[in-house]
Amino acid sequence: MLLIANIGAYLLETLEPGLLIGLALWPLGTAQAFPPAPVGAHFQPWQLVTYAFLHGNLLHIALNMYGLWLFGVRMEQVWGSRAFLIFYFVCVVGAGLTQLLFTSLSGQIYPTIGASGGVFGLLLAFGMTFPEERLMLVFPPVILKAKWFVVLYGAIELWAGVTGTQAGVAHFAHLGGMAFGYFLIRYWRENPPALR
Repeated sequence: MLLIANIGAYLLETLEPGLLIGLALWPLGTAQAFPPAPVGAHFQPWQLVTYAFLHGNLLHIALNMYGLWLFGVRMEQVWGSRAFLIFYFVCVVGAGLTQLLFTSLSGQIYPTIGASGGVFGLLLAFGMTFPEERLMLVFPPVILKAKWFVVLYGAIELWAGVTGTQAGVAHFAHLGGMAFGYFLIRYWRENPPALR
């Protein structure tokens, strides 16, 4: 259902550019920062969820949906559908909150879109649940255990976020999704969710 919803939103964006601008995650105080702001270019609480269904281009949605499918299917089998959805949206909202904090501190004014925060949370969950399973990097084509794959991706995101590499990519949102996912998994290990 998440794959269908994301692809459907992307098709709407493609058919009518700007239609969903109010669903992107806008930084706090955007409307005051560069008047006249585009219609809908101001923060609303629901954007902490809706931004995750929007994507900038075909490569963006393809990579996110591949990650959602690759890691999501396995984690949904482990947790069940309801717990999986709770985990995914905790990561999405956590990534959004992290991004809002970062943009408030840095003063950067641009909207955030994409399911990456939830996908990075699922990547972390996969690595914690199946630490010895082997995954292959696309470039360079190296096979790593899942636990090292997660550590490597987290380190790359932290480095890219701190150095400002790949401008326009919400690296701190990715890290926020991983962090919120980590704390929820730790909580669930002590208090297993009774949701299937």
